[in-house]
Formats: sequence, structure tokens, C-alpha cells
Amino acid sequence: MSRVHDNYKKKIVPELMNDFKYTTPMQVPKLLKIVVNTGVGEITQNSKAMEYVVYAMTQLSGQKPRVSRSKKAIAGFKLRAGLPIGCMVTLRRQRMYDFFDRLVSVALPRVRDFRGTPRSGFDGRGNYTMGLKEQTVFPEINMEKLDKVRGMDITFVTTAKSDEEGRVLLEKLGLPFRK
Repeated sequence: MSRVHDNYKKKIVPELMNDFKYTTPMQVPKLLKIVVNTGVGEITQNSKAMEYVVYAMTQLSGQKPRVSRSKKAIAGFKLRAGLPIGCMVTLRRQRMYDFFDRLVSVALPRVRDFRGTPRSGFDGRGNYTMGLKEQTVFPEINMEKLDKVRGMDITFVTTAKSDEEGRVLLEKLGLPFRK
């Protein structure tokens, strides 16, 4: 069991039960999954770009990403239907907690001028999305095997009923929010 999950079970559940006056531990919000997504806009000019993105996603998640394809053709973007335009990976259980731990303790402190994640990324249902401008903040990604630095979106899906519950959960798990 990872230290984030261990901390959640032993410390965070009792704290949240006390803070939000839950009657049973099953009411306490928990992290369901983490979705990491990267779009590849330059795929029309560089057909090898998807290989680099798949490599980076595989390295940081520990599992094979799913390639997203365009649904329809858009002439203005030189986009054909069925062309790969991004890739995503959904992390659950042990891999999710390991990724969260690496994100909070290793990757975010390596971001230049980092003052915390913005509080504006909540969707109204307790889920939170944040963006990273470069995937090189993760030490497991080898820069020599990439063609250029790309960003990614990270979505934390929780069982929280409101943004406030989701924010408190992620804060207690260790995600640093801006003051």
C-alpha cells in the first residue's frame, strides 16, 4: 500500500468525518481515478509526434496510453477524420496513488516559479483539473527520447458531492493550492 493511501485511511478519513459531520466512513469522499491527457496539435506536420507522446505517457504512468482520434475532418486545421490527435491514460488503485505521490512530492516542486495549483479548476461536482506546461518535471522521462516539451492535463475524479469537499480532500492528500 502506498503512503498516500495509508495516510488517507488512517488520518484523513477521521478528520473529514469530523469536519463534515459524516456518520459513516463510506460517506467520506475519496479519490476514484486520475486521468492524464495530452493533446498533439502538430500531428498534421509531424507524423512521428504521437510516438514521443506515447513514450512519455507510458514512462510517467506505468501503463499503455489510449490514443484519441479525431471524430470529424476540419479543413482549417488540416485535420482528417480518424487522425490521432492526443493520448490519455486512466490511473486507478495502486498506480493512481503512486502517481499522486510522485506528482506532489517530486514533480510539482520541480516546476519553475510554482506557487501552488490554482483553485479555479473545480467542475462543480468535486472533480479537479490542472495543467502542467511541461512533462519533463517528472524525472522518469528521458529528455533525449523526446522531440519537444509538451504539456498535459491532469484530472482528479473524486466521490465528493461539492467543490468544497473535493478541495478539502485533495488538500489533505497533499495537493498544494494557492493561498
